[in-house]
Amino acid sequence: MEDRNNQAAEPLRIAFVGSECYPFVKTGGLGDVMYALPRALIKQNCDVRVLLPKYSCIPQKYRDQMVYRGSFMMDLCMDGKTFFVGIMELVMDGVTYDFIENEEFFSWGNPYTDLVADIPKYCYFSKAALAVLNYLEWTPNVVHCHDWQAALVPIYLRTHFANTPVGKAKSMLTIHNLRFQGIYGIPHIKYWTGIPGYVFDYPFMKQGKDDANMMKGGLAFANCITTVSQTYAGEIQTEFYGEGLDPHLRYHSVRMRGIVNGIDVELWNSRTDALLAAKYDENDVLEKKKANKLALQEKVGLEQDENKMVIGLISRLTNQKGLDLVNAAFAEMIDENTQVVVLGTGDVYYEDSFRYYESIHKGSVCAYISYNEALAHLIYAGADALLVPSLFEPCGLTQLIAMRYGTIPIVRETGGLKDTVQPYNKYTNEGNGFTFEDYDAGVFLNTVRSAKEVYFEDRESWDEMVKRDMAVDVSWEKSAKDYRDLYLQLSK
Repeated sequence: MEDRNNQAAEPLRIAFVGSECYPFVKTGGLGDVMYALPRALIKQNCDVRVLLPKYSCIPQKYRDQMVYRGSFMMDLCMDGKTFFVGIMELVMDGVTYDFIENEEFFSWGNPYTDLVADIPKYCYFSKAALAVLNYLEWTPNVVHCHDWQAALVPIYLRTHFANTPVGKAKSMLTIHNLRFQGIYGIPHIKYWTGIPGYVFDYPFMKQGKDDANMMKGGLAFANCITTVSQTYAGEIQTEFYGEGLDPHLRYHSVRMRGIVNGIDVELWNSRTDALLAAKYDENDVLEKKKANKLALQEKVGLEQDENKMVIGLISRLTNQKGLDLVNAAFAEMIDENTQVVVLGTGDVYYEDSFRYYESIHKGSVCAYISYNEALAHLIYAGADALLVPSLFEPCGLTQLIAMRYGTIPIVRETGGLKDTVQPYNKYTNEGNGFTFEDYDAGVFLNTVRSAKEVYFEDRESWDEMVKRDMAVDVSWEKSAKDYRDLYLQLSK
């Protein structure tokens, strides 16, 4: 029997298929996972290839490092139309990245444009990824697919590729955000995939009267379904969070697991972070966070005072992130001892709201409506607390980064936020953040007030929580082991 700790054992071969991956292209958390999880799996005796589109927006410095591995023509559409498939390869930190080249689909710049154009692009990509693995004669134990853009892969594995070498692989489909599913008219998707007609009926891809749902089909055909936290795995089986797929997910729940994401603890490391005013660890965090707070206040135009409580918000400015709660409670959050700094872009309504609050609370509020990597690092280090009051949050990374930097998260109990932040208990002095359950502005405000009460009136307990948070393991190591265990189960 193979022991997961036996590094002499034959490495598991895992192929990752997804639409984005840091540092080549990233629009959200999917890009972070596609980067960090393969690197962590290498240390768990896995041989990992990551298959990505070769978008024109990939920085030139990475394009210059790619090596040509071959090319071929591939049939795709119902009428037999064929397309060029080029393979450009780059090896970095032990992970092999194979970029699929096709000017017709990937020369537009940004990875996502509109659904009508994106569906043919990702139909092509899903089939080409498997064809590339056959061309390279590299048969994985498991093909690990991510979100709707790769959701056709499990279907192709069991249909077009069933009698080819890659057809021996098992498939895993990870849901990062169920809101996006790849839904369009059946004739459009049927033409661009060439997949057998029965797949476009119930209980597979068909949705409603005339639509096909790529995510739904992938979930039906995948050998294993995962999502990015245990709580989110349960939530998406309910009508409120299920985005119309809750009955389908309940039916397939026996194959579903939730594994929480980690973060890159080398990138997010307060001991070595060159973007901070003062580097620190758990031994000198209390003093050095003051230096970072003063630097943050100076940088964003807040009154410099190390005794004020600074509350950070780093987020896409959308409804999903619970910003209607923040908006409703904002006026009562601010007082002579509290400052707020907001970093992000999104809906114009929220951008303008935070700009307004800055205009009437000069010196106490900063609305930085942009994205600035250096400022994000300084907020994590210089703020005392970080708001993550999301309506739903499959996993969430900001609360993990905040804890890593000794900044106390204030979160709603949903998805990965619930799985990673334990509520503070003043009677036992346990917990690593402040949480609330009901999606209500008053409940949110009371939670912020509870945090402020501990900060100003029981500073010793607050400081102990800061050190506890910095000691929490938020790396990918445990999650990578959990994924490897799943891969082993599938491959056996």
